[in-house]
Amino acid sequence: MKVEFGNMGILEHGKDNKPLSLKVLQFLLLFLGLGIALSILSMCMLRFAELKNVLPVVQSRINPCFQQQNSLENWIRPLSNLHHSMNDAELFWRASFVPQMKILPFKRTPKIAFLFLTRGSLPLAPLWERFFKGNEELYSIYIHNLPSYKPDFPTSSVFYGRQIPSQVAEWGDISITDAERRLLANALLDISNEWFIILSESCIPLHNFSVIYRYISESRYSFVSVFDDPRSVGRGRYNWKMSPVVKITQWRKGSQWFEVNRKLAVDIVTDEVYYPKFKQFCKPSCYVDEHYFPTMLHIQSPHLLTNTSLTWVDWHRGGAHPATFGKADVTDKFLKQLSEGQRTCVYNNQTTSYCLLFARKFSPSALDPLLKLSSKYLGF
Repeated sequence: MKVEFGNMGILEHGKDNKPLSLKVLQFLLLFLGLGIALSILSMCMLRFAELKNVLPVVQSRINPCFQQQNSLENWIRPLSNLHHSMNDAELFWRASFVPQMKILPFKRTPKIAFLFLTRGSLPLAPLWERFFKGNEELYSIYIHNLPSYKPDFPTSSVFYGRQIPSQVAEWGDISITDAERRLLANALLDISNEWFIILSESCIPLHNFSVIYRYISESRYSFVSVFDDPRSVGRGRYNWKMSPVVKITQWRKGSQWFEVNRKLAVDIVTDEVYYPKFKQFCKPSCYVDEHYFPTMLHIQSPHLLTNTSLTWVDWHRGGAHPATFGKADVTDKFLKQLSEGQRTCVYNNQTTSYCLLFARKFSPSALDPLLKLSSKYLGF
């Protein structure tokens, strides 16, 4: 009985401790689970705090992208910084965008894009600064120079920050044509640019800005020198391998210093028919810059051209290049003859003596007399 009692006592004691052990175990498990839950919660709160700090930065980077896509202002506002990473193929594709609706949902003031094709500096910049002053809403400037050249225009200059991504361009080579197409394409990115003028660092304006703007904006035609030259320096440069895309009867010559409207600028940038032929068969002795633009535009849009240039040059001295004018050449008599004009042309189907808006080539030494006489003869 004692043994049994002892056994029973032992058994009864075990029965009493089993529920207690389960309760302790359950408590420990509950405590452990609570600790894990608190740890997870604290980690989540820390992550949320970090995300909350990072999110505004991410949103600030993302929102402009969406705003740029969704805001009309960002589509039509001209680029303040002309630097970009597009290659020519990408740039020309982007520049080829043409709105199909004639009625615009915004106010557009048409501008003249002045496209300077240079090797380095603009020695006549002070004269141009005077010319542009007070007309900031009516023009834009683009400069293509050698990639190695580092401009040093002051921040107050109209030329400051107006250099486009450029490549080496050699006279008489297809690279010169590429540079001019590159200038046109960059200028086409500004929807307000309506007229485009190719100029060199040795060009000067012959009239004040108001006269030139009115003359170009009121013209129904673009000013591109186009003529058929039967001599060896004209048709003699034609390569028969360009036929039938370009026939010898379509071959034209002209000046690379021209003015075109927006429609023709787009045609030049998007040309995939004539440009490859000129690139392949119009080699240096052909002087592609004198033939590509006149021929291509003559074939595509002869009814939109005046067949004359707005830029005066003097070829009377002979040679491969026109005459260059320095300090001694810039006199009262010389500038009076240039500004008044001594030729006739057709403007909007009417004969006029007002034919030339620009002149070249002027050396850096001509700057001082030009500044001295510009108000008297050039109107600015």
